[in-house]
Amino acid sequence: MIWLSIACLSLLALLPAAFILWRRAVARDERSAALELHEAQLAELDRDLASGMIAPAEHAVAQLEIQRRILVADRAPAEMADRSARNRVIIALVLLPVVATGLYLAGGGHPRFPAQPLEPRLKEVQARDARAAKAIAQLREALATIPPGDPSLRQGYLLLGQAEASRGHDADAAAAWRKALDLGFDPELALQVAEEQVRSEKHISADSLSLYRRALDAAPKDAPWKQAVQQRIAQGEHDQEQP
Repeated sequence: MIWLSIACLSLLALLPAAFILWRRAVARDERSAALELHEAQLAELDRDLASGMIAPAEHAVAQLEIQRRILVADRAPAEMADRSARNRVIIALVLLPVVATGLYLAGGGHPRFPAQPLEPRLKEVQARDARAAKAIAQLREALATIPPGDPSLRQGYLLLGQAEASRGHDADAAAAWRKALDLGFDPELALQVAEEQVRSEKHISADSLSLYRRALDAAPKDAPWKQAVQQRIAQGEHDQEQP
């Protein structure tokens, strides 16, 4: 039953193209019929002249009119394809649903596969977010118990910032990375903090501009992001000059 539905839908989708081809074929048949009619009229006109039924002057006038009609009828549209081209288009239209079905099956699809409702997938995403939130909360609690001089504290804040950034929480990620930056300056980390703050605040603040400058001053000579930071600084200076 499902294959019959697919066939019907394919037929409906191809009907407009088939109709256009049929109209072109009809137009070509009408042109051929008109030319045959006018050629027959010319032949009959010549027979009337030979039998003396019409005068040469009348023959010339009538012949000129028929020739004019032939020229009008012979003006076929420039875009009209010949018969071989039309046959190729028809073959392509027939093969189109066949090829599409083959690609669908080759890609692992099958019309009898069960539906995938949206609600279970949303619940799965919500459950995953809940697990991530719980893990982040546990990480925050663990960080609160680490002494300030412990080297693992900075690493914990780096990990917390990565977790928050992966969830799209730009402000929380910037705050976590900022604490890690306070425990040990690194130009790339300063750049990350500034970028997260810009995404969160939707503009380059004075604090973000300061971080960009510090990152650029401490950047290695071969740092690939130096030009991008310079552009950020120029944009931030322009924003700060605006009232």
